[in-house]
Amino acid sequence: MSPEPASGQLTPDDVVLRESTPDDTLVLDTFSSHEVRSEHDYYDDDDLGDGHRGASRSGSRVISDAAGAVLGRVTFHQVAYGPNRRSLAWRIGVTVLPEHRGRGVGARAQRILADELFATTDAWRVEADTEVDNVAERRALLAAGFREEGVLRGARWRAGARRDAVMFSRTRSDA
Repeated sequence: MSPEPASGQLTPDDVVLRESTPDDTLVLDTFSSHEVRSEHDYYDDDDLGDGHRGASRSGSRVISDAAGAVLGRVTFHQVAYGPNRRSLAWRIGVTVLPEHRGRGVGARAQRILADELFATTDAWRVEADTEVDNVAERRALLAAGFREEGVLRGARWRAGARRDAVMFSRTRSDA
């Protein structure tokens, strides 16, 4: 699968990641709705309560345009591949508001976030996964410089069934 630019593609300066402000609350409150989250990003159970906090670091950034209008949100949390700090990686995710999809917002935001995590931490790896049939996100990750690694069989439980996911990553040596 190769990344294909969409019509109306945004330039790098059109997408900004920033901390949320109180003015963003009304829009951000819609992110838990089925209307905003795609079918691949909507979970019908209550196991989202911990927010990936545990002992790991996590966070989110608002995706906005240069004028400050909210386009979506990126999230990140650490995952461990061993018992030491050097074995920590970052797992990222993205939700783009429906009216801003198909313009490269998700690809650009995920590239910016991965670059930011490499610049501000010593992590070697930034990764993301998506369901196998989420073609738009698979293309966005490839466009953001991620490499497809393989299928995680039955990794997700959503809409009453196990779902396969595809893992993508960028490492410092890819940059």
